Amino acid sequence: MVSQRGLEVLRAIVQDYVSSREPVGSKAIVDRHQFGVSAATIRNDMALLEEEELIVAPHTSSGRVPTDKGYRLFVDHLAEVRHISSAQKQAIDHFLDESVDFDELLGRTVRLLSQLTNQVAIVQYPSLGVTRVRHIELVSLGNKRALCIVITDNGRVEQRLLDLDADLSETQLSQLRTTINEQVAGKLLTELADSVGSIAARVPTELSSATHHIALALSESIQANRQQKLVMAGTANLVRTEEDFQGSIYPVLDAIEEQVILLKLLTEMKADADEVAVSIGREHSSSGLEQTSLLATGYTSAGESATLGLLGPTRMDYSNNIASIRAVARYLTRVLDAQ
Repeated sequence: MVSQRGLEVLRAIVQDYVSSREPVGSKAIVDRHQFGVSAATIRNDMALLEEEELIVAPHTSSGRVPTDKGYRLFVDHLAEVRHISSAQKQAIDHFLDESVDFDELLGRTVRLLSQLTNQVAIVQYPSLGVTRVRHIELVSLGNKRALCIVITDNGRVEQRLLDLDADLSETQLSQLRTTINEQVAGKLLTELADSVGSIAARVPTELSSATHHIALALSESIQANRQQKLVMAGTANLVRTEEDFQGSIYPVLDAIEEQVILLKLLTEMKADADEVAVSIGREHSSSGLEQTSLLATGYTSAGESATLGLLGPTRMDYSNNIASIRAVARYLTRVLDAQ
């Protein structure tokens, strides 16, 4: 059983180690923190923490560093609840509000979160379950080609290049555009391809082939988007903290590139918008990521939930990272609700 002072010693070890990357000894704790006891007493507390497998000596006669179990106790009970500054709030608000479409918004989100935390930021696209069509635009490109643009109720923009059997005049494109929008506006994105396909029998013969091409392209687009997608930023931050990884960092980079591993972990963590879930080290025994921590929280888009995440070494500033990911997720949801 760890005493209250022992827990405070653990807090000091985690904070000092995260700050310095150097193992923490009893003398350093006495010098930096106001415990009001001798170094010998702190050494006794550290011995008890070591017995509980909360800290470990990386080298003989060295200071101590937290274990995965120690980080877990710190995150669950000892981490200070922080709030981001007013300047950071304004920066988040301004940066995300400048996005022109859904894809850019998610790209800006991960870049911003990566800059705030110096970790790898990850955002998951929401599924298509309740996303509805706002408008479809058709643009002639000449040479029997056209661009089909689908705009959804959450600001998402999908573009698909069409190869047609013949060039359509502006009048024909306008007629086809009007007919399609009359039928599909407000419908679920998952119903889009079938809805467009059923229009073919009701348009003039010279437009039926183009309608079939549009329906096929939309079907392919919907199918592609059924696969869960991730957007990431800040991978270079891992290289800057390479000293935090024993052996080679390449297994971590390979695991990140293999997005299915991250998708599996984020799904298993089941984060929602009211909390930040944290998986530390060997708690997620996925190949290549055992020396990392993964933070995840939820955001919503048009009523559909998805996940925002952070990945970095287990030696990370958990308090700051938890505050940052929570704040960015809330701003992301607010921006999407306003669209």
